[in-house]
Amino acid sequence: MSIQGLIVGLGNPGKKYAGTRHNTGFFITEALIREYAAEPLSGDRFHCLLWRITLPQAGEWLLAEPQTFMNLSGDCVQPLAAWYRIPPHRILVIHDELDLPPGRMKCKCGGGNAGHNGLKSITQRLGTPDFFRLRIGIGKSPYPDDTINWVLGRPDADSIQKLKTMLPTIFQVIEFFAAGNAEKAVMEANGYK
Repeated sequence: MSIQGLIVGLGNPGKKYAGTRHNTGFFITEALIREYAAEPLSGDRFHCLLWRITLPQAGEWLLAEPQTFMNLSGDCVQPLAAWYRIPPHRILVIHDELDLPPGRMKCKCGGGNAGHNGLKSITQRLGTPDFFRLRIGIGKSPYPDDTINWVLGRPDADSIQKLKTMLPTIFQVIEFFAAGNAEKAVMEANGYK
């Protein structure tokens, strides 16, 4: 099987965390599974749920949901990328972003981790920050000292609707990225309103 790259949705495993803001990455991967008729693979050795999807003009890609808990996401991503010989620039990590309001997204390669423990873990394990990130806005807590409860809380109906409305554009961004047109992917994501 000729795998072209890896898409990772970040979140925490288990029913307790299902549907929380911090599991936005899982929400997107589950939408991708439906959209692209994903084929399940065994991800046990990589501590993840794993699928193979075929993207238009981009071939076969792996789609993963780490089951390590957020702050150990790199313990899934690095071994998976190493096994399939996927370089960092062919990895797209989808995650929640406090610094963007609901209904906004940004795409970029590299940069800091902005306190996101999943990104921090992946950067440490890969030995480089130079992988792509698709940042999905969840907004900041109205209470500045309450970030943990905010990210582990569940979004309201309006925020969920905004996320669902974004999905066709998110698929487009991923298709551009996977087809090798990262610049177009970035423009599409960053220009979305």
